[in-house]
Amino acid sequence: MIRAIHYATGEAIEIRLKGGVITAIEAVPEGGADAPEELPIAAPGLVDLQINGYQGRDFNQLPLSAASVSECIRLLWAQGVTACYPTVITNDADAIEQAMAAIADACDSDPLMNGCIAGIHLEGPFISPEDGARGAHDRRHVRPPDWELFSRWQRASGGRIKIVTLSPEWPESREFIRRCAASGVIASIGHTSATSEQIREAVEAGARMSTHLGNGAHLMLPRHPNYLWEQLADDRLWCCLIADGFHLPEQFLKVALRVKGHKALLVSDAVALAGMEPGGYETPVGGRVVLTPEGRLHLAGNPLMLAGSASMLTAGVAHLTNGGLAEWPEVWNMASVRPAALMGLPSAFGLTPGAPADLVLLRRSLDGRAEIEHTFKSGVRVY
Repeated sequence: MIRAIHYATGEAIEIRLKGGVITAIEAVPEGGADAPEELPIAAPGLVDLQINGYQGRDFNQLPLSAASVSECIRLLWAQGVTACYPTVITNDADAIEQAMAAIADACDSDPLMNGCIAGIHLEGPFISPEDGARGAHDRRHVRPPDWELFSRWQRASGGRIKIVTLSPEWPESREFIRRCAASGVIASIGHTSATSEQIREAVEAGARMSTHLGNGAHLMLPRHPNYLWEQLADDRLWCCLIADGFHLPEQFLKVALRVKGHKALLVSDAVALAGMEPGGYETPVGGRVVLTPEGRLHLAGNPLMLAGSASMLTAGVAHLTNGGLAEWPEVWNMASVRPAALMGLPSAFGLTPGAPADLVLLRRSLDGRAEIEHTFKSGVRVY
């Protein structure tokens, strides 16, 4: 039995767990609880749809081992993450296949890993080759959508690729997106220079999400139309946002939250340097990069070009909340139950009887950050 404060209602509750699920949530009888300030906050576990690594463990650093994958997932428990989608980005075909196989091996060798790795996010290589839109992805490996090649990677992953980020500018993209939709893989628009018409055609073909909208984009765009307006305006697209304070200005975040409503999601897009000391680093993606003391990660040769995020989901929750863009419970949902709902995970039911016992106990610090005290996965305390 767990006594805590409900993250959304602020009420003192007792949570009962059995067999990996929440069996009951009851209000604590008056006078039967500790003082409210002594109780932790109970909230659904975080679900990160886009994460490249953490604390030196990199899903794109080859050779990738199952042990390294498992180490990374275990470290993420301390950040309140109970489900994630390890993200493999643009690389040569053999490298992507090897990364997929290593992640699959980690899942096959440990049921707990298999539960925490809800799927794999393949970001590229079917993206725009143009500078700006391509971001830090290596142009040498960018290529048009290829279903046979994707199927090879899917086999190596054991069927675990659940999200593919691609650009609809390629002539092959519409048929590829149709095949993704038919096979249960979410096609997500990102790193694109597609026209508005191509964006619309992609959504008609079955694209359902926008990858880190507002990033992986040209520095200069036509006033209108452009691919940002088109994705914001399409109510069928879920919208992923990086809210680390560096990737997007508050004006863009505010507009996206208002327009997308319950389809606005938070992702970390964290790379292996998240949780590391500031300084210069050599990375397998982007080459030489710099992590500033403030937490901004950029290419050493071009400080204007970000090289991913070095912040976790809890930092994004704090940034949106401290900026007054949304209330804390809503923002927490953007990083937990909402992405779970998009992906069809049972944890989308959050803190309700019958839902998986994927939850965290936390306290909020003076700067608004969540300080994780305990993390439970399927009722097992993993942190």
